[in-house]
Formats: sequence, C-alpha cells, structure tokens
Amino acid sequence: MVNIYNSSKNVIQNLVKENKNSSSFIPILLVLSTIPLPFALNNAALGIFLLTAFITFKKGNFRIQKELIFPVLLYVLMVFSYFWSIEPKESLAALSKEIPLLLIPLGFFIFKENTSEQKKRIITYYSYIIVAFVLYYCIRAAIRYCIYQDSRMFFYHGENDKDYGLVPKLLNAIHMSVFVAVAFFHFFTKEVKSKADTFFSILLFGFILLLSSKNIILIVLLLSLIHIFFFSKAAHNLRLRNLIVFVLLIVIVFSIGRIRDRFRVEFQTNTDKSLSADVIEGVPASVHYVSIKEAWTNPTFTPNDYFNGTAFRVYQTRISLELIREENVFFTGFGLNASYPKIKEKATQYNLYMGVENDPDSGYQSKNFHNQYVQNFAELGVFGFILLLIMLLVNVKNSLKTKDFVHFAFAFLMISLFLTESFLWRQRGVVFFTMMYCLFNSGIVPNNSKPE
Repeated sequence: MVNIYNSSKNVIQNLVKENKNSSSFIPILLVLSTIPLPFALNNAALGIFLLTAFITFKKGNFRIQKELIFPVLLYVLMVFSYFWSIEPKESLAALSKEIPLLLIPLGFFIFKENTSEQKKRIITYYSYIIVAFVLYYCIRAAIRYCIYQDSRMFFYHGENDKDYGLVPKLLNAIHMSVFVAVAFFHFFTKEVKSKADTFFSILLFGFILLLSSKNIILIVLLLSLIHIFFFSKAAHNLRLRNLIVFVLLIVIVFSIGRIRDRFRVEFQTNTDKSLSADVIEGVPASVHYVSIKEAWTNPTFTPNDYFNGTAFRVYQTRISLELIREENVFFTGFGLNASYPKIKEKATQYNLYMGVENDPDSGYQSKNFHNQYVQNFAELGVFGFILLLIMLLVNVKNSLKTKDFVHFAFAFLMISLFLTESFLWRQRGVVFFTMMYCLFNSGIVPNNSKPE
C-alpha cells in the first residue's frame, strides 16, 4: 500500500509540474483519457479544456495554425449544409455532436504550443491510462466468464440489449481497437524497453486481437512490420530473426478460433467460389452470403441475402455513387446526417433485409455508409470530401517530417479506419481524431524557418 501511495503521489506531482510548464497538458490528457468513459464525463473534460484555455489566455500565445484550420473549415461546411439539407432537423441535431471539430482547434489556437517532448509525455500518460482500461476489461471478462461460462465475454462487443462482448456495444470494439493501438505503438516503438514496457506491448496487442477488428489487426501488424524492418535501430542486424518471429506470431494469431473464423468468413464470402452459403460451415441453406462482385453488380437482392463487412461496404459505396448521380448532389451532398432516408430508399429498391417488426433498426436500411470518405461525399459534397483528404495528407506529411512513429501510426490507422467506419460521425470518434490530430500537428516548424 505504501508503494502504491508513493507511486500515485509521484504521478500527481509530475502532472502538476508538467501543467506548470504547459497549461494545456492536463486538460488535453483529461479529454483523451475520458473518451472510453460515458459521454457526460468526456463532455465535462472538453468543457474543462476550453475553460482552461480562456482562463489562461495570453495574447502573445494566440496563433492560428494553418494545419488546424481544416477541422474548423469542415465544421463550418457542416453548419452551412443545414441550409440545403433534406433533413434539416437531423442536421441541426448532429451539429452539437460534431462541435469538437471547432472547439478543440480553438483551444489549441489559444494555448501556448506544446513542445515535441511535452507531446510525447502526453502520449505516455495516455498510454498508461489505456493500459488501465485494458486491465479493467480483461478482469471484467474473466469474472463474467466465470459467471456465465460463455467464451464470447473475451471477444469483440455484444449488443445493446445483450452485453456479452469484451467491451460494451456503445463503446464499440473497432473504436476501442484504435484507442488501444496508439498506446500499443508508444510502448512497442521504444528503443530501450523495460520489462514493464514489453509486458504492456504484449498486453495491448493481445487485447487488440481479442477485440477482433480485422481491419485494425491487419494495419497494426503491417505497421509493426514496417517499424521492425525500417525504423528500429536493430533492424539491419536482426531482420532474419525478426522475420521468423513475426511469421510465427501471425500463424499463432490466425489460429485462434474466433479470430480465425472472422477472417475466414470474410475470405470465403469474397472468393470466386462464394456463390452460395454452401462454402461456409454452419450457415443455413436458406441464407446466401453476398460476395464483393454480387454486392457491386446484382440488380436486386433478397431478404435472405447476408452482407459481411466487406461486401456491405462495397454495396454502400455503390449506392452512394448512384445517389450522388441521381440526386445531383455532387457539390452539396444531402446535408449533415441527412442521408438515412436515401439509404432506406435504396434498401427498399434492392429488396434488402429490413429487420424484424419489433426491431426495424436491425435491418440494413438503418446503417450509415460505414466509410468516412463516402459519408463526407454523400452528405457534404465534394468539398467535404476534399477537406477530409487534406487533413489526412497533412497528418501523413507532418508525421514524416517529425519522424515520430506514433504519429505515423496514428495517421495510417485513420486512413485505414476511414475505409470501414464513419468514425467522425460518432462522438468518441470525432473527439479522438480531432484531439490527436491537433496535438500531433500543432507547432510544426516549417522547413524554411528556424526554431526559436
């Protein structure tokens, strides 16, 4: 108990010391740390962030940074979309959820810029807090397994009314995978690792595997491989050993039952042979698994057609292009959060499964585009799409300029995630992306200028 007390005391003292050097240190960390918690707590943290910014405001610190202008411009476009939205009430309601795109950059304009070392320390504290969340959910899963004897307690997320997953459905396993992945790369990319760092790397990577997000698992493996062979100091001397270890790790990962099954369903339903449910074990004969080709080309479907993750996203991309062309909304889009009626019309047109009578939201017509690029184009037009691309390109460019691999990993995680999720249309997603984007891209010294 004495050691725990002394450790906690040292952490608090260090945080206070850091905050004296940078008044934004604790507010930024508070916002990032409360993202996995209930929305009210994260909203309160965002309020503290802004309040601290205005209280500590100094005219000499105020600086509008061009990299941080783009989230603000995206929010301004969202506001203007209200005036041409086909669902103005929905657009107006969504503006409050998207306001971090405006408020967080505003805070960074007011706060004194963080140095690169201060940014790294924020990520360090954030990573330890994520470790605490991971330990909590692992212990929670173990206790729930002992009670219910259900192995699903260790994987993915459950449903809103049946919380049988590793994390709650509202938190979302895919989104939690991203939060954990950034922390994982903090520990994994340390040149000199303590035993604790190694343990935390293994723990966080294992948790990402249990969350079973195929996209995030693949991008984390790819980024890990890039770091091992191209960024680490020992890369040249240990390439053969690293390759052997990495191949063995992949073999072990894809031999785990539930993880293997999730990848196998994606692969089998998207091969040339996946023309019926017969190729997938355990699927009733009446259910047809739709392949990528069918999702893109079939003139119609049936309520018994099942779209896996990849096929459904292909179908959503297909209908978005059709809607943009048919409704002539290339420049404007349908308005923020206003595309659902059009998605429903297409689901009816193509005869998709529309859900059961007492739960209509379980049908395909209630799902958004599950692709941030498509979502921006369909609802905010070509300019919303361009602004999103600019932010991602700026993110990658600055990660290469600063040679910060955690920033580099965040940049490519976002590029990949946006292909499968409308991440910025979720409260946790927009707060996480905007805060990390502003933290990493603020205070970047231009190539043609000298640091003070």
